[in-house]
Amino acid sequence: MEGKTIVNAQKGVQEIIITRTFDLPVELLYMAYTKADLIEQWMGNRVLNLENKTHGSYRFETRDKHGQVLFRANGTIHQVIENQNIIRTFEMENTGFPVQLEFLDFEPIHPRASRLNMKIIFKSIEDRDNMLKLPFVQGINMAHLRLQNIIEKKL
Repeated sequence: MEGKTIVNAQKGVQEIIITRTFDLPVELLYMAYTKADLIEQWMGNRVLNLENKTHGSYRFETRDKHGQVLFRANGTIHQVIENQNIIRTFEMENTGFPVQLEFLDFEPIHPRASRLNMKIIFKSIEDRDNMLKLPFVQGINMAHLRLQNIIEKKL
């Protein structure tokens, strides 16, 4: 089954464009990216820190059942315009991937639907291509499906 999240990775470019239309009002889609309890539900990460404001920051992690850290990420939030966009960095700790720059744009389509447009810029084409070798596309599709299912219960 093909996912609803569209990932466009044009050859020879150091960016990925991600688009997903949700059956959610833009306010709820935006909330899914800015409220710690919701992020934890759909991303499956524990939110250690979340300052959703211009010049804010965040830090997420996932641990296994024995308490060992499996994944940790952090970033700086450069700009936040409620229900419109977030500009932030994203860094996976303890990996070979350098910091990425992410632009998240939240677009209302009509009162019960909205679109997320993400642009992720990598330091190099090689870094971008290495990210795509991971189960990145499947992972973001699964996460967005969880987001849709969790948030629509709030309607």
